[in-house]
Amino acid sequence: MSYDAKRGGSGASSTQDDFVKVCPLSEIPAEGALGVEIDDTPVALVRTGDEVFALRDVCSHAEVALSEGEVYDHTIECWLHGSCFDLRTGKPTNPPATQPVPTYRVKIEDDAVYVSLTPSSEFRES
Repeated sequence: MSYDAKRGGSGASSTQDDFVKVCPLSEIPAEGALGVEIDDTPVALVRTGDEVFALRDVCSHAEVALSEGEVYDHTIECWLHGSCFDLRTGKPTNPPATQPVPTYRVKIEDDAVYVSLTPSSEFRES
């Protein structure tokens, strides 16, 4: 299932702090990822345990969808070359990737997942 959330558009709603309602929590696989588009930005929603993380859905090394990779130990692995990215910071944990990917703030309300495209404090694009 594909989600295309836009601020003010149909199928998405805004809340305070630029959070956008993206999808029901149940749509994100346990210990897995779901690729979505928010305002034309590719975002990987990743669920591990009771936590949900959001990061740019593009590997900083090979520009492929991270949401198609495996999730384990608070990382997501790029399926193409095996680089892993920390879900909390977006930083690569092994080569060949050397650059982090942006992470985004997530909140869950009434079984709905909301994401803010404002990068989290761990990573700021220059």
